[in-house]
Amino acid sequence: MRRKKTPRWLQAARVRGGPVEEAGRADWLARALGRSGIMPQQAAEQAIREGRVKVEGRLEREPFAPVRLGATVFVDGWAYRLEAPLHVLMFHKPEGVIVAGTDPEGQGTVFERLRAVLPPDMRNFEWYAVGRLDRDTTGLLLFTNDERVFQHGTSPEKHLPKRYVAQVAGNLSEETLARLREGMVLEDGPTRPAGARLLAPECVELVLTEGRHHQVKRMLAAVGHPVLALHRQAVGSVALDVPVGDWRSLSPGEVTAGLGFQAS
Repeated sequence: MRRKKTPRWLQAARVRGGPVEEAGRADWLARALGRSGIMPQQAAEQAIREGRVKVEGRLEREPFAPVRLGATVFVDGWAYRLEAPLHVLMFHKPEGVIVAGTDPEGQGTVFERLRAVLPPDMRNFEWYAVGRLDRDTTGLLLFTNDERVFQHGTSPEKHLPKRYVAQVAGNLSEETLARLREGMVLEDGPTRPAGARLLAPECVELVLTEGRHHQVKRMLAAVGHPVLALHRQAVGSVALDVPVGDWRSLSPGEVTAGLGFQAS
């Protein structure tokens, strides 16, 4: 039987052995380097194991070693201060790329596309995609360097609304829209009621407050209108407003009011 990989947070907790006092947030070295924009977490783990990282002048070879915010680290002899500025980005995902670390088909990943257009001072953050979009789905994809935003944006309990526009096969009727609005039963259980608005005979806007796998496609297929093209236009009240393949930072107001996220 294949053994499940131990989550990184659990590995870090075992190494730490006890709480770390750093203004209420515990962290480990490799993740702190990624949060601070010094280098992405995977590169940080390699650098630490290669003996290229010192913490407060002490050589550290354990990627999960506990650290505190404000500590001074040296990477390849260069001094940095461990800070955790909150960044949330919107990115206009193009068709054909996937939300994954690598693409076996060689068409590219959203992380590669994002880093290619970011300025140099933003490229070394560890970016987390807040949710997923299929390879053929376009539109708004949020990125953050803070797992708390990731957890907030993907939590089933938050019911954060997401707005999609779908081009479908066949003309949608009012009866079909009513079925979507009321909720329906899929193979993994009943859905929550959805917002449904006809934009054209073969184009519908759907607003979902849950994020099941392929949910928009499955709902529309269940009512007899397979999806031909799918685009995500908004998350919360944050609407996509950049060209395909481009990005911008969200303002603090968009993060708090638009996404409903409150940093503790």
